Amino acid sequence: MSLALERLRTLQRQSGAARPAVADASPPRPPTAVAADTPAQALRRLLAPRLRAQAPAPLPATVRELPGEAIADGLRLITSWQPFMPPVAPIPLAFARREDAVAPGRFLFFDTETTGLAGGTGTRAFQIGAADWHAGGLRVRQLLMTTMAAEPAMLHVFAEWLAPDTVLCSYNGRCYDAPLLKARYRLTRLAEPLGGLEHLDLLFPTRRFHKGRWEDCRLATIERRLLGIVREDDLPGAQAPAAWLGYLRGGPSTDLRRVCAHNHQDVVTLARLLLALAGSADDNAVALPGLHATRTGGV
Repeated sequence: MSLALERLRTLQRQSGAARPAVADASPPRPPTAVAADTPAQALRRLLAPRLRAQAPAPLPATVRELPGEAIADGLRLITSWQPFMPPVAPIPLAFARREDAVAPGRFLFFDTETTGLAGGTGTRAFQIGAADWHAGGLRVRQLLMTTMAAEPAMLHVFAEWLAPDTVLCSYNGRCYDAPLLKARYRLTRLAEPLGGLEHLDLLFPTRRFHKGRWEDCRLATIERRLLGIVREDDLPGAQAPAAWLGYLRGGPSTDLRRVCAHNHQDVVTLARLLLALAGSADDNAVALPGLHATRTGGV
């Protein structure tokens, strides 16, 4: 037996094996079982280096800055004042086929910037702009959401700007902006404040007075042709959703600031258009302050 064992050791040394002698060897242990990755885990492990390499560096705070002040989590208020004196007398609404006149201080000019132009319950307003005559000039207030969760706070603040005798004034707001906001109030389970208010939509009298005279009745066309307002560096409304979503995804605020400037000019234009239409219906009814050619730029 010892001779056979010695021969086996000799053969192991010659073969270069590192295993101990048979007499000292213990039974081999089975390899430790390793749990296999799921397909999703394996894919994440393979993509991790690439994703780390492609991750953009965070932008400087200055590139992300927005105008206004934060008044709630994810909600900003932008306030400005225009030296635009209101008429001293009530504004006659004969141009809108109404026999009454409304005090200037009752009007609230408003416009929204939304996540889509098709409407529907999936569309929400990420900005509401409003203007009214206050303290001898035109006060412009804009609410801007910087997170999705700020929508209830924005709607609550806008409702506080409305009084029982407020007359809403818009351009196509009766068909688009007001129904959209009403739907958002219902979906957020807030009391809907718009339904009981008067609403003067300037699109319809504008069409009656000026349809066929110019290429179309878009607000930008009416500004240029009737009011002599030329916008510079204006971001078209169709690009507003991309500007807002790009900011939410960590992009710069450049285009979103242009959206704010566009919205600001819209509500200022509504005040000027109201007076222009009132004056065209009755040249002696109302003075038209500030109706001269102007150029507007971004914020």
